[in-house]
Amino acid sequence: MSCLPLRVLVLEDHAFQRSVAVNMLRALGCREVFEASDGAQALAVLQAQGPVDIALCDLQMEGMDGLEFLQRVGASGQVKSIIISSSLSADLRRAVHQIVSLLGLVLLGDVGKPLHAEVLAHLLKKYLYNPPAEYLSGNAVELATEQDVRRALAEQQLQPWYQPKFNLLTGEVCGVEVLCRWQHPLQGIISPAVFMPILERCGLMDELLFTQLDQALRLQRHLRHRGFTLNMAFNLQALQLANSELTSTIKGILAAHSASGFSLTFELTESGLLEAPAISLESLVRLRMMGCRLSIDDFGAGFSSLQRLCQLPFTEIKLDAEFVRTLEHEPRCRAVISSTLALGETLGMAVVIEGIETDAQRQQLLELGCTQGQGYWYARPMSGDDLLNWLQLRGETRSVS
Repeated sequence: MSCLPLRVLVLEDHAFQRSVAVNMLRALGCREVFEASDGAQALAVLQAQGPVDIALCDLQMEGMDGLEFLQRVGASGQVKSIIISSSLSADLRRAVHQIVSLLGLVLLGDVGKPLHAEVLAHLLKKYLYNPPAEYLSGNAVELATEQDVRRALAEQQLQPWYQPKFNLLTGEVCGVEVLCRWQHPLQGIISPAVFMPILERCGLMDELLFTQLDQALRLQRHLRHRGFTLNMAFNLQALQLANSELTSTIKGILAAHSASGFSLTFELTESGLLEAPAISLESLVRLRMMGCRLSIDDFGAGFSSLQRLCQLPFTEIKLDAEFVRTLEHEPRCRAVISSTLALGETLGMAVVIEGIETDAQRQQLLELGCTQGQGYWYARPMSGDDLLNWLQLRGETRSVS
């Protein structure tokens, strides 16, 4: 492997295993590899050498253990992402995943022990191709002012990007999820992590949704004329459901494009839905009455209420990507996926699995009975023009919805 512009810290108290990890990372081409035998030494290394891109972190060790080290670095910016390397049981490591998230750190992966070069290589490439959004360049972060974000929205610099959903068995496109990217005239593509919190804080999420709907439905009509009929899924926050004009505005936009509600799906995260007020429930019902599909997104990432799932008029479950990441090594994740597939079938709801990154994951999901998925193995988010070119190159000539 050619030289990778990565700074990696190995935190491991076992001298031989630490040496193996350091040599493996160097063989994989990492530019700088540091090592420490416990958390205190690791903090000293960070103090002396500066921030690192990745910390390969054991959990159990004499002195300051990995958990305390994670607490100390927290969201300080000294460590951009974490790879857990531990022989602890899978259920304990899964709990550590939650701790990492709650501390504001980015979990790049969980490799267990012993280390395997191909697994590490995959995670290093994953970091390089999709660096944590929290650590974008300083110039990009400075752009995320309310004034700049409002201008970007007004000038339609916030563009819809499209990530296909696909049939795991046939590879056919089942639809697309509409995401958002900032196409800045000077900085290029800017991650939603830079501007989305500003939109939320300033109450601009509805304006973004309506703008994206208008742009995406224009593309949908263009695609339809080319022989592609794609269902388009939009992210919707639970708080937006309280807007009494939400459904009427969506209905008006659909009419302006001579489009049907059957061509749309709205994805809502389960957080915020557990105590949805009457007006929010009314909005959900009205969306369904318009023919729109409703998907509960990141299912399993929060505290799911099965009773609430039965009460709300959802037509689709999107299972959180975390279950796929640990599918190969974690029997409980296989059980959760199987149970969710059975639940979806019982409730008459489609189940879409997020975060599919390898063919091995796709094959395992097929064995479990999953038929719909989404992830980088199949396609990354792309602009409208790129989506059209991608569909034409694939020869997707049949209508899909």
